[in-house]
Amino acid sequence: MPFVDGFINIILLLAILVVLVLIHELGHFIVARRVGVKVHEFGVGFPPRARILHQGKETAYTLNWLPIGGFVRLEGEDGDSDDPRSFVRQPLRTRLVILLAGVIMNLLLAWVLMSVVAYSEPTMTMVLTELPASADGSPSPAQQAGLVSGDRILAIDGQTFAWFADPTGKTGTPLVYLKKHAGQDVVLTVERAGGAVEEIPATLRDAAAAKTQGALGVKSPTLAVGATVQRSIVESIQLGLQRTIEACGLILIAVRDLVADISNPQVSGPLGILGAVGAVRELPPVYFVYLVALLSANLAVVNALPLPPMDGGRVAVSLVKAVSGERISVRAERLTYTVGFVLLMAFLVYITIFDIARLGGTP
Repeated sequence: MPFVDGFINIILLLAILVVLVLIHELGHFIVARRVGVKVHEFGVGFPPRARILHQGKETAYTLNWLPIGGFVRLEGEDGDSDDPRSFVRQPLRTRLVILLAGVIMNLLLAWVLMSVVAYSEPTMTMVLTELPASADGSPSPAQQAGLVSGDRILAIDGQTFAWFADPTGKTGTPLVYLKKHAGQDVVLTVERAGGAVEEIPATLRDAAAAKTQGALGVKSPTLAVGATVQRSIVESIQLGLQRTIEACGLILIAVRDLVADISNPQVSGPLGILGAVGAVRELPPVYFVYLVALLSANLAVVNALPLPPMDGGRVAVSLVKAVSGERISVRAERLTYTVGFVLLMAFLVYITIFDIARLGGTP
């Protein structure tokens, strides 16, 4: 039922956001407590408060009614306190470490999850559906090689394609490999409909013909999950770090493209992410883990941007205050964060409009 599926997707998305934001806030909390800054509250969800889960010596651990994340409330975080243990009374370096601790926690989580995915990762196979003849009526390279509808290409020239190696789909898929090797001879590892696996040589079309008819000559092939690639723990950790860095780079590129063409944003808002959650529900759990890793990296990068009210914006304000000799008033600082928050909410609404248009099929 669409309504039930939609409700489940919303619950899952809220659960993901709560976990990611709590991990983020845990970074602020741990570092603040470590350096002696007074922490008044660690909240799950946003106010109004539902109940106090635990009352520590000076920190209240609370459950709040709005299930959209969490927060840490520090003494003097709004820029006004005479308490020597307040955030505002700490040296600049200490304040910067506290502010960036959340970003670091999200990056660490993304790294861990990317490493888990890399440890046991599915490969990408290509299921053939239609194999039309060439434009001049002659057999296509696929037909000449003896391929038929229902065949599944497992590897090309002995190379398998890890599913998460290329999140953009521009470099690491079977179709891209065939295109890059247009005009060359390749060996296809093919699983027939009956389950038999064969090594089949094929001569691909040249680059010019491949642009319009495809290098192999198959129409609308389906990408499907293949066998699992098993890696060592060390290899997984290394690959997880590499993919986390690559994911952050792609997010920065998306931000750059968004700024360059704000009238036609190609980024997803809440509805787009909700759709992604619904899509991975139908797939093996590793896809869900990968999505959470991407969202954690996304949260880290976005929070590091020098825009109020993000952590990066607070870092920027702290640096400006340090350079200017603390000439920025508390009122001006609070106003900056308030305006930034309002603009952020307006931007999310703006992005959501495009999400709705895409759901409705509007280009």
